[in-house]
Amino acid sequence: MKRPANSRKSPRKSKSREKVGRSAKSADSSRPTQKQRPRIGLEAAIEKIIPREWTLAHYNPQLPPVLSTPAMIGMMEVAAAEAVQAELPAGAITVGTRIEVDHLKAVPEGTSVRATARLTENKGRFMIFEVEARAGEHLIGRGRVYRAIVHAKFHAQAHARKS
Repeated sequence: MKRPANSRKSPRKSKSREKVGRSAKSADSSRPTQKQRPRIGLEAAIEKIIPREWTLAHYNPQLPPVLSTPAMIGMMEVAAAEAVQAELPAGAITVGTRIEVDHLKAVPEGTSVRATARLTENKGRFMIFEVEARAGEHLIGRGRVYRAIVHAKFHAQAHARKS
């Protein structure tokens, strides 16, 4: 059956075109090379006195004024980001992609908590950190944090488009 002269087939993207577009993008420095990946074993720590705003009681006065799990994880994430920041490519940052953390012990507002992170594995632009949080000699949390390397400029642009 013949098509009418004014009708057109919908355009199909050829695989070769897609590959060209992708290869041009991958030639960009948006993906870290082996040399650009932070070294395994990098570590960082942050220490904070727990403010009321980081406790459960801040969100619900019926709950105790102890460090919330999200606040503890936030400290671990910051330590992980700081551990590798000096070895990232220019303009790059890290963003969290996954967490596997156990909160083992409650600590009250005003306690000094130290969160540490150590880079244990690189998988392309993704990194895995062993993390823990301590209050003095007491282990209050431990686990793994996963972060990805992204370029701050592109990340901000993508976020702006979604807003």
